[in-house]
This record gives sequence, structure tokens and C-alpha cells, in this order.
Amino acid sequence: MPPPPRPAAGQHWDPAAYAAHAAFVPALGAPVLELLAPQPGERILDLGCGDGVLTARLLASGAKVTGIDADPQLAAAARGRGIVVTEQDAHTPFGAEVFDAVFSNAALHWMRDPPTVLSNIAAALRPGGRLVAEQGGFGNVAAVVTALTAALEAGGHPPPDPFPWDFPSPRLLRRRLAAAGLETVQATLIPRPTALPTGMAGWLATFADPFLAGQDDAARAALRADTLRRLSALHDPEEGWIADYVRLRFVARRPH
Repeated sequence: MPPPPRPAAGQHWDPAAYAAHAAFVPALGAPVLELLAPQPGERILDLGCGDGVLTARLLASGAKVTGIDADPQLAAAARGRGIVVTEQDAHTPFGAEVFDAVFSNAALHWMRDPPTVLSNIAAALRPGGRLVAEQGGFGNVAAVVTALTAALEAGGHPPPDPFPWDFPSPRLLRRRLAAAGLETVQATLIPRPTALPTGMAGWLATFADPFLAGQDDAARAALRADTLRRLSALHDPEEGWIADYVRLRFVARRPH
């Protein structure tokens, strides 16, 4: 009997498109990297390393860095930057007391079974090790989700079920961390309106696959166009398109 499929958000990645439309993601991850404060010689896992842009900065600190990503194309792009990458889904265990720290930026919200992922993180950390991460938080891209859902329903299509992303509140996150055996040090919800370098059309082309799965090219184009029309309030004539991002930045530790 084949193993059951792992939970996944249904997103397909293109490293070149990601670099063109979403370079702001690693750029805006710099404060999380500073919060991690990597030290030379530390063993650090970058969970959901993507194309490795931010991971390369971790490597430059002198830490011993391993990336993990489930997407073959993104993993290959990260290896092209000289990063050691384990190509696997984070819902599968990835070590026992191996790492001094686990770092993650803009990846955990793609993982549909957060308790399993957090338990794997806790197991992979050495006693006293830390988890430093940022992900979408409660209310993240609420306007975009509402517009996408409305466009789908207007076209006679059901919205994705289950919801493809995980945007927890700090209270929910603290409960999950405790259940995984991790102590919360801090968990902060941060509203962060974010300028989109290639507009909302570029954002939808890069991130909206879970909402458009199963549609042909014509239907996808029509749904994206209707979504853009519904999101006109997020377009400023001077600033351009602004996404209603809300981030959840947190630090947790595995007890000694």
C-alpha cells in the first residue's frame, strides 16, 4: 500500500517567477534573521528555505546551515547558492536533537498540519535549542482571500477546502507550541502593508494556485481578472498595489 499523501497547500513554484514577483519576501525577512542572531559554528536548519536567498545570509554568519524544502525547483535554486538542502516535506521527521536552532521565514503558513510540523521541529532541536520564525498571522491577506473567494463563488466554483494557508493568532500559536513541547518566548502579530513590485497581478500569479487548482487557463485568467477588480481599494495611484499583510513573528525554545 502506498504511503498517504502529505498535506500540501497545492502551490506550484517557479524560482524565476518567484524572484521576479516576490523578492520582497526574503528582503523583509531580515528582522527575523536579526532576531535569530546566528553564531559561528551553530547548527541551524532553515525550514522552507525556498530559493535560498535568505539562507545564504545565514551561511555568511559562519553557522553550519542546512536548508529543507519540499519543492525540487526551489531546492535546486538554493543548492545553486552553495547551500546544503534536504529535499523533503516538513511533515516528515527531519532529525532528533540535531540542531541548535530552527529558522523559518514565510513558510510555515503553507503547511496544513502545523501540530505535526511543530512536533518535528521540537524533536530536531537540541535541549535548549530555539525556534525563530515568521509566518502569516491572523488576518493576513484577508482582503485578497475575500476577493478570491468571491470571484470563485461568482463563477460557480467552490472555494478550496480545506483552506490552503495557516494564519494563526498568537494565542493559538502558543497553544500549539506548548502541545509540541516548546516554550514560547515571544509571539507578536505585526500588521505590515506590503508594496508589490509587480502589482497584485504578479502576486496572484505567484501565490494563488491553491484557489485556482483544476481550472483551465481561460478560467484562471477570468478569475484573476475578477479578483483584481474586487481589490481596487488596495491600489493607490502613487504607491501602486499594497497587499494587506499581517505577520506573526515568534521565538520558542525546547526546554533543557
